[in-house]
Amino acid sequence: MIKLYDCTTAPSPRRTRMFLSEKGIDYENIQVDLTKGEQLSESFRKINPGCTVPALVTEDGDVLTENAGISAYLEALYPNPPLLGTTPMEKAQIATWNWRCEMGGLMSAAEALRNSSPAMKDRALPGPKNIPQIPELAERGLMKLGWFFKTLNRQLSVNEFVAGDSYSVADITATIVVDFGRWVKVYPQDDQTALLAWHDRMKARPNYNA
Repeated sequence: MIKLYDCTTAPSPRRTRMFLSEKGIDYENIQVDLTKGEQLSESFRKINPGCTVPALVTEDGDVLTENAGISAYLEALYPNPPLLGTTPMEKAQIATWNWRCEMGGLMSAAEALRNSSPAMKDRALPGPKNIPQIPELAERGLMKLGWFFKTLNRQLSVNEFVAGDSYSVADITATIVVDFGRWVKVYPQDDQTALLAWHDRMKARPNYNA
């Protein structure tokens, strides 16, 4: 059985859980408590020297430690329902919007949180090395996240889902972005009605609580 090294409170491994849930894939869940620094332990470094979650161990014993690689592997192994697209244009649009959600959304929220939270002093970047916080980056992250919500609202004003007409990994990533925004007190605005309606639809999906 597939094993997932996870932390239920962290946004990044939640992306993998939602992907697995949407595919209906059974797996063993192994918790790594980030608040206690378990990702930096010698035992976990043997699983992932990069000291991050998620880490997915395949049935063959290979370890995948990035959501992009995990999604590609699972999609190839379990093609239905498709979450990375089926036609060349669908694949391109989903990859494009998933990247935008990562760079404009997730990275902005993480930048804001990691450079401002007292609990993350000297942990401004994930991984094995301590990195000092830069308060100006927190301010920039908040600004960029607000801009991204405007972009996402415009896209959802003319599309049912983030990358077009079907649910995809881009919707998973965007869902994480909106929920992660609460951590830094950046929310969709009342006039971003398309984004708010889409998020309500996402919350109704079974994989939302994965």
